[in-house]
Amino acid sequence: MSRGGLSIPCPRQKGEKMKLKLLITDCTDPYRNLAAEEMLLRYVKPNEVLLYLWQNNNTVVIGRNQNAWRECSLEAFASENGRLARRLSGGGAVYHDLGNQNFTFLAHDDLFNTQKQSEVICLAARNFGIDAVLSGRNDILAEGRKFSGNAYYTSGDAHYHHGTILLNSDMSKLSQFLTPSKEKLQAKGVESVRSRVVNLCELNPNLTPESMRLALISSFGEIYGTLVEVVDEAVLDVLEWEKLTEHYGSREWTLGRLSDFDRQFQTRLSYGEIELRLSVSDGMIQDATMYSDAMNADWVDAVSVALKGCLFDSSAIRERLLSLIEKEQTAELSDYLCTQVLQS
Repeated sequence: MSRGGLSIPCPRQKGEKMKLKLLITDCTDPYRNLAAEEMLLRYVKPNEVLLYLWQNNNTVVIGRNQNAWRECSLEAFASENGRLARRLSGGGAVYHDLGNQNFTFLAHDDLFNTQKQSEVICLAARNFGIDAVLSGRNDILAEGRKFSGNAYYTSGDAHYHHGTILLNSDMSKLSQFLTPSKEKLQAKGVESVRSRVVNLCELNPNLTPESMRLALISSFGEIYGTLVEVVDEAVLDVLEWEKLTEHYGSREWTLGRLSDFDRQFQTRLSYGEIELRLSVSDGMIQDATMYSDAMNADWVDAVSVALKGCLFDSSAIRERLLSLIEKEQTAELSDYLCTQVLQS
């Protein structure tokens, strides 16, 4: 074990007993909370599943590869003392306030089970008489409307699964500051972001953030069948935490790099929206940036890297892209992009 309680990753020993750990914070600073989440991924041991419960106040959190200016009304949000944060995982933008409970499950390969982790959330909601069901891999619904959106991140053999639980969130701000495209809303079969989500307090007025936290702790132990051990923030190195908090709050991370470009391609594919910006000179792609709400953030980054230095030619682009993983996603993007290049 290293300084500050951070553990050195090692394989889970056969027969080693599984442990459940819980960390609850009352901090509502999104940058500090996201920094803690990343550090906990290095803290959790191979025989542990850790549940981290946290809240952000008046915050829009965007996915790792999203274009902040397209996802949020930045100036209007800043005038309301809102804070923009960017997470490590992929997926779309969400609004956080104190009427929303965030959760993160952290574990290594052997114990990371998204179905089981989602069932913890569903069981907690059912304890309040709410029939919660998992929809696909990423959403949890009640009465056909979404109250929990989930995303995932991997570093080596350690993973986290995090999400929101809408309890009594200010839906007017959610509608006011999140700006999804019309194409995204049409793909979801709704007219506005507000019409496709639900606060659980609408279904049970007696539900509070505190009662939901207690229900989550109870269902965590029940689903995994063992006792839950509480840990505190002292397991995290203070100096590293401060440094990482500064990173998450930096303009470079939250807003991202704005590159010069002379070609732009934008569409919605089966796995999400993509916006590809290319700088082309002398028939060569000098720079490439792809924004997307696709869940696989690493793949989005890989597309940008693969296109840099490539000839601006449909055959060359197709060859570069098809060398990537996620073959089905890449083939769909390649077909779209090559068609656009031929027409340009």
